[in-house]
Amino acid sequence: MNEETRLIHAGRVQSPLVRTVGPPIQRGSTVLLPNAAALYDDAHHLTYGRQGLAAQDGLISALCALESARTATLYPSGLAALTGAMLAVLKAGDDVLVVDTIYKPTRRFCDAVLARYGVGVRYYPAEMDAAGLMALASPQTRLIVMESPGSLSFEMQDVPAIAKAARARRILTLIDNTWGAGLLFKPLDHGVDISVQALTKYVGGHSDVFMGSAAANDIQVARALEDGVLHLGWAVSPDDAYQMLRGLRTLPARMARHGASGLEVAAKLSERAEVVEVFHPALPGARGHGIWARDYSGACGLFAFSLRPSPDRAVEAFLDALELFGLGFSWGGFESLAIHCGPQLRSRETQADYGGPLIRLHVGLEDPADLLADLDRGFDAWRKAL
Repeated sequence: MNEETRLIHAGRVQSPLVRTVGPPIQRGSTVLLPNAAALYDDAHHLTYGRQGLAAQDGLISALCALESARTATLYPSGLAALTGAMLAVLKAGDDVLVVDTIYKPTRRFCDAVLARYGVGVRYYPAEMDAAGLMALASPQTRLIVMESPGSLSFEMQDVPAIAKAARARRILTLIDNTWGAGLLFKPLDHGVDISVQALTKYVGGHSDVFMGSAAANDIQVARALEDGVLHLGWAVSPDDAYQMLRGLRTLPARMARHGASGLEVAAKLSERAEVVEVFHPALPGARGHGIWARDYSGACGLFAFSLRPSPDRAVEAFLDALELFGLGFSWGGFESLAIHCGPQLRSRETQADYGGPLIRLHVGLEDPADLLADLDRGFDAWRKAL
């Protein structure tokens, strides 16, 4: 053979790969089949790299163990997991009930995309119970979308009761379980049909890779999710899947630290005169604590608190004075973050009174004492700006 041909076909691994603690990272789009009959035998052979190779398979297997799931599908972001899962089970003419406290980009998808394709979307208050939801449901209602705790304001829904009532009416349920990360709360064990999370947050844990997942147990729902990924062309890279699997190994240890530090900071904030209320379901006495104590095994580092009524300049002074808390919208990484929630809350149909400006914190892996000292700087600046 000529050199060009020899170089193209040289270097292929002939012997079995050695065993390592993590799966091999296989970078490949083309999959070579063993014979001509296998080219179109999709039932028994992987035919294209987009469907996932060793690293993706390893992550899926680990997520199934985490979520107690029959299957898990991967998406290139958490939002893609939410939108992809909804598209997989909905069709024109269906009706969807979505909690009013849903993550704002999910709401944007519902309003801008689902409505355009003939899917009706209605929002319900996070405080609505299962009976109220069933009274709201119509014969066209196909899906109930939950997020508990609620985005930004951390309302707790009675997820098991809603799931049970919905199943009796043959209505599917989906929950954004990013706060619970598949570890603190097990939606599928509580009757939910589809458990979605942004792996970008706590599973990745280092704020440097995007991914989402949807997990299910019902065989028909599982097949719909898998078909949705196949038909819409979703794919995640092997390198990203490997990073997510690496993060998953340390999720329990990191989450324990996030949860303990977050509660310590929340408890101290609840004692401050500048704070009206702390919105952290794991904090005794806080809203939703009873449901959290019943259903959850722990807490993460994400919660909110309301300042005493004050002008925007004081809120901005508080945030600008922080040195350890970065100002950023994501969360779930090793670093602490803070945002002002006000502008995002305006899109909700129900405008709740939180007693004053709402600040969301993500407590990272820093020493809580240092974070509390940083918040002291923020409160000093807030008072001076009043």
